Amino acid sequence: MALHNELGRRGEQIAQEFLQHSGYRILKINWKYGRAEVDVIADHDGVIVFVEVKTRSSRDFGEPEEFVGRKKERQLEFASSAYLEMTGHQGEIRFDIIAIVFENKDLYKINHIEDAFWPS
Repeated sequence: MALHNELGRRGEQIAQEFLQHSGYRILKINWKYGRAEVDVIADHDGVIVFVEVKTRSSRDFGEPEEFVGRKKERQLEFASSAYLEMTGHQGEIRFDIIAIVFENKDLYKINHIEDAFWPS
């Protein structure tokens, strides 16, 4: 497996554990609809949360969350609409980003950005 894929998978695992320890119930991991993929779908007090996880080995090229562009937001909107239709969820939703930067092999920082964007 390529190094960047390994880093991404490790970041997703860290994000899942972080969410669970923060009181979220994980519903789906790497949920796909068409070409769109949602890294984590979770429930937090009845709110369905669609989470994009961005992991980087450094901040040399910017903060990880800066790499969630409009194209990715549209994909998340598309997938979330399908998920909500499939599940019949009528309550609140939100879109979060979890940005993880590794300081070294075992030390990392997490930035959980709630309500990172809203569908247009």
